[in-house]
Amino acid sequence: MILVCGSTGFLGREICRRLTARGHAVRGLVRATSDPAAVAQLRGWGVETVEGDLKDRASLDRACRGVEAVVSTATTTRTRQEGDSIGSADQDGQLALVDAAREAGAERFVFVSFSGQVGLDDPLTRAKRAVEERVRQSGMTYTILRPSCFMEVWLSPALGFDYPSARATLYGGGDAPLSWISLGDVAEFAVAALENPAARNATLELGGPEALSPREVVRVFEEAGGRDFEVQTVPEEALRARYDAATDPMERAFTALMLSVARGDPIPMEETLRTYPVRLRSVREYAREVLAAPVPLPH
Repeated sequence: MILVCGSTGFLGREICRRLTARGHAVRGLVRATSDPAAVAQLRGWGVETVEGDLKDRASLDRACRGVEAVVSTATTTRTRQEGDSIGSADQDGQLALVDAAREAGAERFVFVSFSGQVGLDDPLTRAKRAVEERVRQSGMTYTILRPSCFMEVWLSPALGFDYPSARATLYGGGDAPLSWISLGDVAEFAVAALENPAARNATLELGGPEALSPREVVRVFEEAGGRDFEVQTVPEEALRARYDAATDPMERAFTALMLSVARGDPIPMEETLRTYPVRLRSVREYAREVLAAPVPLPH
């Protein structure tokens, strides 16, 4: 049995789908407040769901009972609810999950972190690195996945890349290359971490098939969509001032990530792909797909 924590999120759900499709027995940790449609989808794939919360250690103990492996993708950065914070969930909750898995006798732990070149001395980076260290010291066989920027997140209207309207906000000068990676490819690496012996006690830096600057990404979208983008930039100095002034932990964390994007994150993947033959989705493929999709009408 494999426990997936964060199972109703975009990444966790895709990991569950791929694991069940390959015949694995999967248990998904869900909350009482989880989206009912997402929970129903998990159950439709054959996932056994168990109610719990990273902030409730007893529920983690119950969820880990009888599992051989744990995969954790959970984070408050996208689905923050009342009582959630980086400290309570991304750090303390994840640390509690590692301890619960170890004490329950789980043999493997796969933790989805983020790129080793991303982040500053901010709450989210400190939380991620603290959990990574707890995983390494747990005695369980582990794999730590460190993906670069998810194209489905950073190249979306939610973060200023408004491709339906052909407008983009770029952080910094927009010239630093980043290894944009697809969410689905990270899910595939998570599955590989459980199946490929090379992933035992490994930390994998993950990127896409090529490193492109945000300005190069804009050109890819312009070519795919046949129209020019209106581009504005947020200077790195402005981001640094915002970071220094931030008092809210989540704002400080997101500004740190924006600064990291401004500075670039190229990740060579040739050696990794020789060991893990994952076909990586390109930004060009992503652009063609999202630009071809119907735009939802306002309501």
